[in-house]
Amino acid sequence: MSDQYNGRRLQEPAICRILDANLDRAREGLRIVEEWCRFGLNSASMAAECKQMRQELASWHSQELRASRDTPGDPGTELTHPREEQRSSIQHLLQANLCRVEEALRVLEEYGKLYDPDMGTAFKQMRYQVYILESNLLAYRRHQLLERSRLYLVTSASDQLFFTVEAALQGGLTLVQYREKVADDSIKLSHAQKLRQMCHHYGALFIMNDRVDLAIAVDADGVHLGQQDVPVALARQLLGPQRIIGRSTTNPDEMQRAIAEGADYIGVGPVYETPTKAGKAAAGLEYIQYAAKHASVPWFAIGGIDPSNINDVLGAGAQRVAIVRAIMQAEQPTLVTQYFLSQLTRVQTLRSLEARVSQSHVE
Repeated sequence: MSDQYNGRRLQEPAICRILDANLDRAREGLRIVEEWCRFGLNSASMAAECKQMRQELASWHSQELRASRDTPGDPGTELTHPREEQRSSIQHLLQANLCRVEEALRVLEEYGKLYDPDMGTAFKQMRYQVYILESNLLAYRRHQLLERSRLYLVTSASDQLFFTVEAALQGGLTLVQYREKVADDSIKLSHAQKLRQMCHHYGALFIMNDRVDLAIAVDADGVHLGQQDVPVALARQLLGPQRIIGRSTTNPDEMQRAIAEGADYIGVGPVYETPTKAGKAAAGLEYIQYAAKHASVPWFAIGGIDPSNINDVLGAGAQRVAIVRAIMQAEQPTLVTQYFLSQLTRVQTLRSLEARVSQSHVE
């Protein structure tokens, strides 16, 4: 018994240093995530959750553990990796720090069992709490960006696919759907992977058209489903709650059904006849007017919209539009994107002012 006890005592300084280092690591990572929840997402609940976990970590960070610290003698301070020196996007930054927290909590869970019988249990529970926070954070960010997005680019087959999409992203686009009807799956997969990376680099959402399997394979932000595609409920079961699901609709019945099924957003159209939907009758501006009054989720007017008619669409009540040819076939996609965004912003500002004036009269 005494040999076993002495062996444990000899290891305690190292165990204390491990616990001290990983308590610091977990608290630092949580603080970085907390700041984005607070200032980037304006989410008081998620910021409070991060703060609560930081405070719990601090309660375990005793003076004994702090006193074991030996920064000058720690060989790990010289270790680094090129990936730690750069962050390509907010999403990359958040994922890196959430992984840092989860790894630190696992270390605390295992080594904590040697230090305090309750420590392993406490950090195991917190680790699962962080997993849930990670899912909720990703879902919250995606839905917030969807809510803010006014312009939606739906791609079409093009030799200039990547150039055009990046040019539109440089113009301020925040939502891209990759639609390709005829290419082989291997090509779709390769293009989708590159487009997702590009979109995330610019802080934009990437949506896969039709294919739930490819959306999962490339870690897309969501999928857009036509009326003949899989049910929304099945897509949700496969994709999970953190990804976005959209549904095309052409009339009020389809709109109400898509919303009831749990679609996160809907397409409303085609507003005008378009070769993209050959043979499909235009839904017209009347459907836009209906959606403006009755849609309870974000919706995008789509179908034949271009610079010559966008003001008619906005005048009918649209606040968001989806564009295909007007950007994909543009000689200057960046400028066209900026034009659409300026028109959408102008209308949004006017409607906000009208709402304030109307509210002031009521008061």
